[in-house]
Amino acid sequence: QVQLVESGGGLVQPGGSLRLSCAASGSIFSTYAGAWYRQAPGKQRELLAVITSGGSTNYAGSVKGRFTISRDNAKNTVYLQMNSLKPEDTAVYYCNAALVTGTTVYSWGQGTQVTVSS
Repeated sequence: QVQLVESGGGLVQPGGSLRLSCAASGSIFSTYAGAWYRQAPGKQRELLAVITSGGSTNYAGSVKGRFTISRDNAKNTVYLQMNSLKPEDTAVYYCNAALVTGTTVYSWGQGTQVTVSS
């Protein structure tokens, strides 16, 4: 059974940075595209960033230029570097593997809370 574990969240001031990690156990994560999502209070889960097995990346307009997705296939881990954080970035952040259609492959993990506040 595949388990996704997100970590690295916390409380940060506006303009600050955080680096999130997503570790996948029970599967070879590198065979799929990796993706980060977030869900803010009262809002739907939204797709933020995708990295293909070949390393190509795509970002939502709301985070492009501020967030960077990367992966370490040897560690079966996907990362999200978040810079210039804004209060609007406050949300629970989730990772998953994704197909080209956008369909997620695994069950959702617990996510990691990111709070941006002064």
